[in-house]
Amino acid sequence: MSVKDVYKTVSRRAQATVIEKKSKFIASVSPADNEKDAVDFVNEIRSRYPDATHNVYAYVIDENNIFRYSDDGEPSGTAGMPVLDAVRKRGIVDAAVVVTRYFGGTLLGTGGLVHTYGASAVKGLNAAGIVIRRLCDIVSVKVDYSLLGKMQHEIMSKGYILEDTVYEDSVSFMIACPVSDTARVISEITDLTNARAVCEVIDNKYVDMEDKEE
Repeated sequence: MSVKDVYKTVSRRAQATVIEKKSKFIASVSPADNEKDAVDFVNEIRSRYPDATHNVYAYVIDENNIFRYSDDGEPSGTAGMPVLDAVRKRGIVDAAVVVTRYFGGTLLGTGGLVHTYGASAVKGLNAAGIVIRRLCDIVSVKVDYSLLGKMQHEIMSKGYILEDTVYEDSVSFMIACPVSDTARVISEITDLTNARAVCEVIDNKYVDMEDKEE
C-alpha cells in the first residue's frame, strides 16, 4: 500500500465490456495494495474465464515501484503494454487490470489490438472510480449549540470534508483535513469561534476524493 500523502488509485472493483469486430473484451479492475493482492486478482479472473482466448493483465503497485504485465499469447507489445499504459498515463497506482478476450473470428491487426486493449482498460478504470486518496487527520471540533450555524456555514463555504456530526451536550464536527492543511484549518476555526471551539486530532487515515480530471 502507498505511504505517500496523496496518490491516485481506484476505489472499487468493477468490470466493463468492449465489442470490437465480434471479439469481446472484458476489462476487470481491482484495487491492489500489494503485489500478492494483484496476483491473486489476476488468478481469480483467469479461473473465472478459463475458456477465454486470452487473459491479458497489468498492475502497478506504488510500494517499491512494482509493475508487471503480460500479453498472454497476443503478439508482443499489443496487449499487456497498452493496458499498463492506460494505468500509468493516468498516474494510477495500487491497481490491477485484467482484460479478457473472447476471439470473434476477425483479426484486428497490431494497431487494432493496441487500441482495443487500451480502450478496454480505460473503460474498466473509469468504471472502478478513479479517486485521489489523501492522507488526512480527522479533527474533532467541539462547539456550543450557539455556534452550530456559524460552523455549518464555515464547513460549507470552505469546502471542508465533513466525516460526521455528533449531537450531545455540545456539537462535535469530525472534519477530514489533508495532513498538510491541519494546522491551517484549526487556526481558521479557532479564529472564527474566538477560541471557543475545542479542536483535537483524533485519527489519521486515507480519504478518497473524486478525481475531477477524469
